[in-house]
Amino acid sequence: MKLVIFAGPPTCGKTTVIRQVIKRMIAKNLKPAFVKIDVLYADKDESIKNEFGIPVKKIYSGELCPDHCNVVVLDEVAEWAVKESSDYLFVETAGLCLRCSPYVENSLGIVVLEATSGMNLPRKIGPMLTLADISVITKIDLISQAEREVFRYRVLESAKDITVVETNALYGIGIDPIVRNILKTNDVEFPMFLRGNPPVGTCTICVGKKEIGAKNHFGVLRTMEQELFYIGE
Repeated sequence: MKLVIFAGPPTCGKTTVIRQVIKRMIAKNLKPAFVKIDVLYADKDESIKNEFGIPVKKIYSGELCPDHCNVVVLDEVAEWAVKESSDYLFVETAGLCLRCSPYVENSLGIVVLEATSGMNLPRKIGPMLTLADISVITKIDLISQAEREVFRYRVLESAKDITVVETNALYGIGIDPIVRNILKTNDVEFPMFLRGNPPVGTCTICVGKKEIGAKNHFGVLRTMEQELFYIGE
């Protein structure tokens, strides 16, 4: 089975791209499965199941970052997809953590970026872009040619070896190059390992301390003027 992880900011068009990809995979008599990881609410899994009749799962991360949730449940998700006799597992993560990467070794990492989000977006999203294999730029019909070229340049500036695909996913334009790359993906290997290194940090805020100010916390900290430093054992 091959694993493809789709990440990207909210409302960038991830599900629309995935829907077009699934349509083409089914046309090739391949069996995809789809998993949606979100924070509080999602219904695209139901619409995909109704449209294509493929195995789907929905997982809410709740108080976990969705990319962290992806890390802790992905082995079970992959085992489920194998039991469903799927050829491909498509995982869509909400992608709200800009310091983490949801991608796994021996899989395909696709980041979906909305061209209308501003020319500086590629400079803001870190490992979600820099560790991806493919950057899919959506909604290209809504910006000028000059803006498209600047956006593409900014993507390659941040991730020089990435494959850039420009799409109007709503109408299926630019989807075929994505499918060709998916078909060339290696089979996923178990046990799975994250691609790249997760950020190193101990956060007392994440474990419930509500006091304001660096003096009230320990672990990896910073102040208004001082860059990262560490307090604690």
